[in-house]
Amino acid sequence: LDRERAEAHRLVVEAWDGGSPRRRGRLRVSVRVLDENDNAPAFSRGEYRARLREDAPPGTAVCRLRATDPDLGANGEVRYAINRRQSDPDGYFAVEERSGVLRLRRPLDREARALHRLVVEARDGGAQPEGGLSAQAFVRIEIEDINDNQPVFEQAVYVTSISSHTQPGTEIINVVATDRDSGIYGIVTYISSGDPHGRFSIDPQFGIIRTKKHLDYETQAEYTLHIAAEDCGRPPLTSSLMLGSLAAKIVILDINDNSPSFTSSPLSYVMENVEVGFLLHRIIAKDPDEGRNGQVTYHILSGNENKAFVLDKITGLLTTAHLLDREIQERYSLTVMALDGGSPALSATQVLTIIVLDVNDETPIFLKQLYETAVRENQDPGEFVVKVEAVDRDAGLNSLLQYEILPGTGYEKFKMNLDSGELVTTASLDRETQEVFSIKGNSCRDLGSPSRSSTAQLYLTVLDENDHNPLFAKAQYQISVREDLEEGSAILDLFASDEDDGLNGEVMYSLVDDTFGAFAVNSVTGSIVTTKALDRETKSQYTFRAVASDCSTHLPRSTTVMTVLVQDVNDNVPKFEQSYYKASVWEGQSPKTDIIQVFATDLDSGLNGETEYSILSGNENGTFLIDSARGILATNTVLDHENTSSYREMASSHRLVLLASDRGMPSLNSTATVLITVLDVNDNPPVFSSPEYHIHVKESIPVGSHVTEVSANDCDAGANAEITYAIISGNERGYFHLDGKTGSLDLMKMLDYEDTMKFTLIIQAT
Repeated sequence: LDRERAEAHRLVVEAWDGGSPRRRGRLRVSVRVLDENDNAPAFSRGEYRARLREDAPPGTAVCRLRATDPDLGANGEVRYAINRRQSDPDGYFAVEERSGVLRLRRPLDREARALHRLVVEARDGGAQPEGGLSAQAFVRIEIEDINDNQPVFEQAVYVTSISSHTQPGTEIINVVATDRDSGIYGIVTYISSGDPHGRFSIDPQFGIIRTKKHLDYETQAEYTLHIAAEDCGRPPLTSSLMLGSLAAKIVILDINDNSPSFTSSPLSYVMENVEVGFLLHRIIAKDPDEGRNGQVTYHILSGNENKAFVLDKITGLLTTAHLLDREIQERYSLTVMALDGGSPALSATQVLTIIVLDVNDETPIFLKQLYETAVRENQDPGEFVVKVEAVDRDAGLNSLLQYEILPGTGYEKFKMNLDSGELVTTASLDRETQEVFSIKGNSCRDLGSPSRSSTAQLYLTVLDENDHNPLFAKAQYQISVREDLEEGSAILDLFASDEDDGLNGEVMYSLVDDTFGAFAVNSVTGSIVTTKALDRETKSQYTFRAVASDCSTHLPRSTTVMTVLVQDVNDNVPKFEQSYYKASVWEGQSPKTDIIQVFATDLDSGLNGETEYSILSGNENGTFLIDSARGILATNTVLDHENTSSYREMASSHRLVLLASDRGMPSLNSTATVLITVLDVNDNPPVFSSPEYHIHVKESIPVGSHVTEVSANDCDAGANAEITYAIISGNERGYFHLDGKTGSLDLMKMLDYEDTMKFTLIIQAT
């Protein structure tokens, strides 16, 4: 028994005797189950979680633990205690024995310990040898931080020295303070003072001190900054409250802080024909520093890769090192450095531009020694022929050129522009009179003193003008082709002539108007070919135009009309409207009864398109006949749905294959299948499988037993062959039941041989 499930049981006990009639007596019995300490306390949760501020006073309630024990009396009384062997050996917490309330006993310090894990035990008051049954629960207590620690610097004084040329933004000192608190209470920010001119800055997040302005040793040689650190609490705690502010001492070192500055011009000119060693420039730079810091030397850093110049590093005198050539290089950009003697040394740079002046020492040169060009005949005077061009590497007047034609055969028909070098005609040219001009006297000269000149040759061809049209031999063509002509077959060769020369006389052929993609012409030979198989049934005649044009303009010059007649070929098979027909006819119909009419079409013309019908197969007994012209299928004999021929399984349907043939040579044909169903007429009575059934049964067979099953067949089909069964006599006393659908006979009453030893039932099948 389990008292915790059912504390009491109420029974009704009954007794009876074996007499007739029986006598009975009843008694109510109550059974009470006494408690035993068989249940340990059970906590409502396996683990409790709580959060407690680290400044919580002793006695603060943390949480309440709850355990239950279903036993009675002392067995169910629960007491709570902290397991000191497993947790809280320092006694920070205590639990009330009766209520299970967990309280703080000692002040907390999150920085010493941020998480406490307790094991609390619940024990009942049972009398077991170990003092009752118990259970354990775990308590996890997270200590919340408060802002009770000030930031503390790692050291009290920082000392460093920097150069006076230290750039603004340079990091010079990184002060560090730490705060033992967590979260925002432990985030430290930095503040500086003692810098009224704002020459330094401090990163409030990382404590990095940087220069903010340029420093000058002569203005101030030493700075002392006072740095304070504070946390992000509200209110914040500051390091100065406990330890005072941090002192950062910064010493400025004196250096060579003045660079040389150039006073000489950054531009110089020199003629390209000066001798080696020619003095062309003096470089001068000043430095206000004293001693070695103000002593300047001169150096070429770049731009003198070909060693064209020499620079004296003490005097700054610049001279040529070899002959100059303006046509090779007309400008030099020397990067010159002035360097003082300080340590470290300071310097300045200047870009000195040297311009080499021109001397007329270059001869004009034509871009081509032979100019070949062409111009059309019959053009008006002033037609552009060619532009000749020469270059002169000199500059200024030394490079300005003038062009002219020297006297020669046919030169009077042309004129040259003196400045541009453009050649134009002065008269209309005639190719038949002169086709080629060769002018050997194109000349150019510069405007230098003395002048320089050169010559080139011109070869001119007069081009033929396209002034003749292509002409076809006939203005109209008409041809006939068979529709079974192979793709790509040539049907006609066109010819047109053109009296021009060259491309002007080369004839190109093309087709215009829509040929429906059936024909194409060879643009060179004029041969017209088929581009696809022709089909008279789709299109029996094509009319389009052919065009002859010359190759220079591609403009139509002459046209001819093409008419192509397509002759029929027996290339279409008669096609039935359907590949499969279904029809039905009642059995017993008289011969020559129409069943169905089929149709086949042939796209060909004439005899090729005339269709005849016949029965190809399935009519071996001559049961059907078809009208060869109209396609009407009819009976030829009286049909019987129950026919028992050798095709017993197909007795109610006939499958015929019909043939449609055209009268072409050779003839083409196609087939279609006709399924003819012979519909049933109810002309056959059911027939039992046996005229008599003899059954023997034992008189002891139980009611509902299957006795026998009768069966009848009907040669008809469908509802005409669906049979129902009935007992029409011999079952007046209802001993048997006959299933009207299956013919199953079952026993409905117990049999008694001594009562009736034989039953004669008359059963009817309908």
